[in-house]
Amino acid sequence: MKRRPAKKRPTAGARPPGKPRKPSAGRRPAAAGGASEQTGERLQKVLAAAGIASRRECEALILEGRIEVDDQVVTELGMRVDPTQQKIEMDGEAIARPKRIYYAVNKPEGVVCTARDPSGRPRVIDLLPPDLGRVFNVGRLDMSSDGLILLTNDGELANQLTHPKHGVEKIYHVQVAGMPTPEVIAQLKKGVYLAEGKAHFEHVKIKSRRKKSTVLEVVLDEGRNREIRRLLARVGHKVQKLTRVAVGPVKLGELPSAAYRQLTDAEVKSLRKAAEGVELTPRPRRRKPTGSRTSPERSKRDGASRERPVGQGGGPRKAGRPAAGKPVKKTAKTAAKNARPAAAKKGPAPRPPMKRKTIE
Repeated sequence: MKRRPAKKRPTAGARPPGKPRKPSAGRRPAAAGGASEQTGERLQKVLAAAGIASRRECEALILEGRIEVDDQVVTELGMRVDPTQQKIEMDGEAIARPKRIYYAVNKPEGVVCTARDPSGRPRVIDLLPPDLGRVFNVGRLDMSSDGLILLTNDGELANQLTHPKHGVEKIYHVQVAGMPTPEVIAQLKKGVYLAEGKAHFEHVKIKSRRKKSTVLEVVLDEGRNREIRRLLARVGHKVQKLTRVAVGPVKLGELPSAAYRQLTDAEVKSLRKAAEGVELTPRPRRRKPTGSRTSPERSKRDGASRERPVGQGGGPRKAGRPAAGKPVKKTAKTAAKNARPAAAKKGPAPRPPMKRKTIE
């Protein structure tokens, strides 16, 4: 008697054949628009930057079909657009193209670098005028740190300045407890292992010393969470105060605490060059030393050009010797000079002999 082959039971969660796959609850449908989805910014982000509404509310406007891009209604999320090149409308009215703004803020301690804070703590974006529209900070400083932080609505530049692959340097002044030894400084440059891997300071030096603390100047080209504090804690020096003084070519300067200023066009251009990896201050070329210190080849060549060949051999004339091939004519004057004995060395004149007195 032949046994029938056992039927394969479907595994849990398996899709029956012929039945279409259902989209997951957290997955959003792909955006239409062809090449536009590969470049530019997300449509809801552009709408939020223009001050239409929050990003979540702008997503609802797109799903309702109230947004048009180049006279075509968009009803799916994820589309990318270029607000400077494409026409974007809401309910038939064109939205204003956002003007790029760039600000430098001296963040004080106790201020957080978040867009929303349920605890109601002061935010760094609250230090700017409210009529500027939506801006966001470039990178972060923890609540216990102070110093320079940049705010802008230019998402592309902000991403370049914060991404580690671009290597934009940030400079900090860090006051630590104790006196770091040269071995500790060398270890910080070489690297210290943290939970997520090896980290190091691009540059570190002692700026000043105090009674029980030291001020270090630290340069970073990446931005891990609380990296400076964690690295110094691993080598036994607790951070007492941390201040960021520069982001790329932009310096904190004399900007007061909790104050802000708008970046100049030259500073924005230099930030873009730093993000692209362009060296802003090329190193000066080393000049060759001049004066008596010259190379042996050059001194030999110059000496040979100055000397005049004389005689049959064509060799250089040497001082104190007659030229080769020419006899020296002897005259009466030279013969008398050669026959004259050498002059005796001058010395004290001899004393005359003493005269003896005779007694009569």
